[in-house]
Amino acid sequence: MKKSLLFLGMMFLAAPAAHADITHKLSSSVQLTVNAAATQVDRIGSTYSVTGDGVVTDIGGSGTADLKVGGLVVGSGVGTYGGTGNAVTATQASSGQSFSFTQSYVEGDALITTAPTVGVVSPFSSQTSTLAGSGTPAGTIKTDGTMTITAAGSGTSATGQFVSEITVN
Repeated sequence: MKKSLLFLGMMFLAAPAAHADITHKLSSSVQLTVNAAATQVDRIGSTYSVTGDGVVTDIGGSGTADLKVGGLVVGSGVGTYGGTGNAVTATQASSGQSFSFTQSYVEGDALITTAPTVGVVSPFSSQTSTLAGSGTPAGTIKTDGTMTITAAGSGTSATGQFVSEITVN
């Protein structure tokens, strides 16, 4: 009887059997890239600004204070300052009083209807031009998992990757 109780006690103290799913994944990859030729430009527009205090303005030089401030003349999609009848003159409003007058003009980039040529500087405010990649990169993955990767000339890249993933549920 003592042996039976001892056996039953050991049965209850014994740990239950462990159950786990283990997954092991291996993967390899090679990425080969050859850049295309590209040109990117940023075009700015024309701006005109005028500020003043204690002055009267005249457009076109008629000598009368018309209180207009000048402007841009738009032709072919690009604004230009002035032009016939748009020149601004400022006259002190009250003799002996303080006055200030400032005007500024930024001429925008010309409107070009053809695509820029790679490597040629176009009349834009900002331009980035890149030649096409040269050569042919190579990459292989062997059955034993080893990789051979060879980059080519400028504008190319070769990347190899090996991933080992273990999942325990």
